[in-house]
Amino acid sequence: MVKERARILVVGGGYVGMYTALRLQRKLKAELRRGDAEITVVTPDPYMTYQPFLPEAAAGSISPRHVVVPLRRVLPRCRIVVGEVTRVDHDLRTATLTTLAGQEATGPEHLAYDELVLAPGSVARTLPVPGLAEHGVGFKTVEEAIGLRNHVLEQMDIASSTRDPALRDAALTFVFVGGGYAGVEALGELEDMARYAARHYHNVKPEDMKWILVEASDRILPEVGPDLGRYTVAELRRRNIQILLGTRLESCADRVAVLSDGQRLPTRTVVWTAGVKPHPLLAATDLPLTVQGRLRCTDRLTVEGVAHAWAAGDAAAVPDATAHDGRDCAPNAQHALRQARTLGDNLVRSLRGEPLEPYAHKYAGSVASLGLHKGVAHVYGRKLKGYPAWLMHRTYHLSRVPTVNRKARVLAEWTLAGLFKREIVSLGSLEHPRAEFELAAGGTPSEDPKGSS
Repeated sequence: MVKERARILVVGGGYVGMYTALRLQRKLKAELRRGDAEITVVTPDPYMTYQPFLPEAAAGSISPRHVVVPLRRVLPRCRIVVGEVTRVDHDLRTATLTTLAGQEATGPEHLAYDELVLAPGSVARTLPVPGLAEHGVGFKTVEEAIGLRNHVLEQMDIASSTRDPALRDAALTFVFVGGGYAGVEALGELEDMARYAARHYHNVKPEDMKWILVEASDRILPEVGPDLGRYTVAELRRRNIQILLGTRLESCADRVAVLSDGQRLPTRTVVWTAGVKPHPLLAATDLPLTVQGRLRCTDRLTVEGVAHAWAAGDAAAVPDATAHDGRDCAPNAQHALRQARTLGDNLVRSLRGEPLEPYAHKYAGSVASLGLHKGVAHVYGRKLKGYPAWLMHRTYHLSRVPTVNRKARVLAEWTLAGLFKREIVSLGSLEHPRAEFELAAGGTPSEDPKGSS
């Protein structure tokens, strides 16, 4: 039983935020019913995005609605507040946040708490590359994934309808920056989708398109090991995808990608997947941070030297108990999921005056998709390539996506995709749904309905 009434604030509705709150509402069911505890989750979106499925959503293999999990459905005993925490004063146990209502009228709100769980995740790590803010697109949210799918198909439509060879060449040149999971999987799935879509264009062929991966280091997919990394490079090059290792993007101003090796590539598509960095919120707290800007944590998932503060996932530097060189756990989904469960259990133990348990998990391995029926996997020391790796990728992530509802819907979509042809429709106008009405009403659309990125 909880010693005294506890107000628990969970900041973030991603992996750690959702799974921690889910654990807490199960463990504190009686306390929540009696009113001895309350859980508030503050999140920018009312859903959790299962990011490993973003490449398949971009390729059209999974509906975007099935890549996200509605928080209000899975956390019925928690209070869900759609907004953003902008500052935390842990000495006073208060958080400053802005909500949708606050943006309209009331301004920032202040929320008091007794226990704090910081799980805001990470944001894209960008560099001061000229033109990147104007012409680049990320690949971290479901909106970005679907927007990129629509954009790629739209570029094929532009190339098919123009007589300008320079415009056609730029429309069919797709540059991806970053050779980690996000970049490689997004490139592999979208190239696969575009190559299939080209069958239905009378004047666009797969060989007309240029797909380019730019990576500053000398390898891609370091998580799967050097052998499978080299295999991935060979597999992608076999599909006429250019892999430029040891190369950086220096500019993409004026729709021209300028690379450090001297190449200048006119392009209308620059996808930035060159890593992530800690959420800016962490710098607006009075909690201890590492040099990299992550919260300094113990192996019990508490913030080091601070009572009643907890963290895990991308935002936390958690010691890796399975390593002997002082390393922290890698900021990936595998650790985030397991850390969230341990965090939730330990928070309940703390409330009940019980000893905390350390977090320890040996990294099981990595899987990556390179397109339909293609992939690589390095799991428990075993290396797989091609179809077996792709099948393992799907099996693993199907087992990890939250809720039976989502598992069933994703499995049904995969089954139907195996029986019917891919969808190749671009719905880019969804990004600016009022544009046509504004024109009809005699106004000027506030944004380009066709998207100029």
